[in-house]
Amino acid sequence: MSGNATSQHEFTPPPAGEIMGHPKALWNLFGTEFWERFMYYGMRAVLGPYVAMAFFAHMGDQAEAQASLTYGGYTSMVYMTGIAGGYVADRILGYQRSIMLGGAMMAVGMFMLLAPDLTTFLAGLAVLVVGNGLFKPNISTMVGKLYAPGDARRDSGFTIFYMGINAGAFFAPLVCGAWIGAVYGFKWGFFAAGLGMILGLMMFQFLKGWLGHVGKAPEDKKGMGPWIQVLIGAAVLALPVYYLLSKSDVLGILLSVMMLGLIAYFVYSGVRSGQKEQLHRYIAMLILFFANMCFWAMFEQAGSSLNFFARDYVDAPFNFTVFQSANPIFILALAPLFAWLWPKLDEKGVNPSIPRKFAFGLLGVGLGFLVLVLAIKAIGESGAKVHWLLLTLTYLVHTMGELCLSPIGLSMVTKLARPQETGLAMGGWFLSIATANYLAGRIAAIAAGGGGHGEAGSIMGYSEVFNQLWWFGLIVGVFFFLVAPLVNKLMHGVK
Repeated sequence: MSGNATSQHEFTPPPAGEIMGHPKALWNLFGTEFWERFMYYGMRAVLGPYVAMAFFAHMGDQAEAQASLTYGGYTSMVYMTGIAGGYVADRILGYQRSIMLGGAMMAVGMFMLLAPDLTTFLAGLAVLVVGNGLFKPNISTMVGKLYAPGDARRDSGFTIFYMGINAGAFFAPLVCGAWIGAVYGFKWGFFAAGLGMILGLMMFQFLKGWLGHVGKAPEDKKGMGPWIQVLIGAAVLALPVYYLLSKSDVLGILLSVMMLGLIAYFVYSGVRSGQKEQLHRYIAMLILFFANMCFWAMFEQAGSSLNFFARDYVDAPFNFTVFQSANPIFILALAPLFAWLWPKLDEKGVNPSIPRKFAFGLLGVGLGFLVLVLAIKAIGESGAKVHWLLLTLTYLVHTMGELCLSPIGLSMVTKLARPQETGLAMGGWFLSIATANYLAGRIAAIAAGGGGHGEAGSIMGYSEVFNQLWWFGLIVGVFFFLVAPLVNKLMHGVK
């Protein structure tokens, strides 16, 4: 690598000034992500039930299964396009401009969901998918760029950022689902979510001075040319996304090909770097991508099968969409504890390694499903419903697993990737989540369809699938706990 290339990727601190011990820029990104997540989780809370009711009601007891496939296709592509968005920010537009363009596209797409016809609705989802690809991986990458390599505040910074995600996710279902959606109609919940995205863009622009050079376009990429280039590319990309929203099998094949391509690229990049350590780090990163995929395939039942289960089989004194706020409120309550816990354990020399934290996350999400399996078994064939506190307990256990994996994973990507490939690597992280969401939609369709044996939408069908998820989480979690020493060795000192 030339000296110029090296200097280009040396760390330059953000503008001076801190709030609560972290760069001021973190709080701009925190607030912007708050409103973007308000938009996403507001629409997610009502997406499955709305699609089943508005577009697939004629399919009878298969409406929920079909809606789950649409839901899984949308949520998978939301993350799948992140790898293209990371490349665009790294090489063409810069992170700040990618975030602004992506956010604007998402606001437009959200308002398109108000249309009464399926064609325009799917087109709106396609615009949302492409916009999110430009936004989501790049704002996470910018958080990593605020801290020097080896800065002990990095993991805590990502955990604080994660709190911003979940603050938006907490309020969104209450406002967009339980209030506006339940009272005025779910489509107006989409409208409220779109307004949230506009507020996020306004905040990002207003406080942009706190970011300084962080995320700005390269000198040779300034001007309108890159804007036009990316806009044309986004419009072209929206067409296949629209097609894939209704072609679940084709989407599955495409995701498999992209994952194989991702593996091949990072192995090649590690070899090309000429550093054995970097190759090993990329192999470790890809192994952890697999763990991440397993985790989110189970966790993302929240917006589909668990949402339908809450509506039909949970005895609660409030609208079922309120459960979509359970995970984020637990994140807000527990994230400061976990942010405090990791450094304290490190001081005592007992801080679990990154792979072991991933193992705990997988065990946690599996255990959450065991709670529901036991609850359903307890009521048997009585026709009673599951008490709402037990579903809340499931979300609590899932959240504890999430805090062991997700913020740690975001930080891990920025540590293991080469500086010039952090955007692409973050896109790869979200591609693994995309694959997980596709699998989650498939799992939810099976659960809503009777678990492969029972009556469509039956409580025993849900019980069968939840039991399989419990055993899967247990097996995969134990596996990663056992192979953690090998993965640590591949990471060459990265903690």
